[in-house]
Amino acid sequence: MGPVNWFAVILAVLAALAVQGLWYGPLFGRARLAEVGPGGLGLRMAPWRTLAITAGLLLVSSTMMGHMFARVGAATLAAKPWLFFMMSGGLAGAFVIPGLWIGYTQQRTSTRLAMIDAGCVMLCYLAMGTVFWMLGRF
Repeated sequence: MGPVNWFAVILAVLAALAVQGLWYGPLFGRARLAEVGPGGLGLRMAPWRTLAITAGLLLVSSTMMGHMFARVGAATLAAKPWLFFMMSGGLAGAFVIPGLWIGYTQQRTSTRLAMIDAGCVMLCYLAMGTVFWMLGRF
């Protein structure tokens, strides 16, 4: 087991932020705004604050992902590179997205919005896994 690659952790956060920018911008920005409506979550008074909070939370996830890959070890990851995608996508699909949806059911959030957000989470986590894979032999 090697140490966490902090360069990869930071690049993974930046990759996930780029995915979010595309996802909630040109790809699904209008659809999301149609779901949350005026006065909902669609308009942020402090977008930089939202970006900073998002980056901080992604840093937590990316750090844990880097730790997870470091624990698996460079030899195993070199022999089985699909583990980067299986594990990063598995975190999103088995933990993060179900956690979101549990909260969404209590808030009675629309299925459409839940699917938009779930798609973003999955692609963000896969983007982070891709960065670790590209940079990585821990």
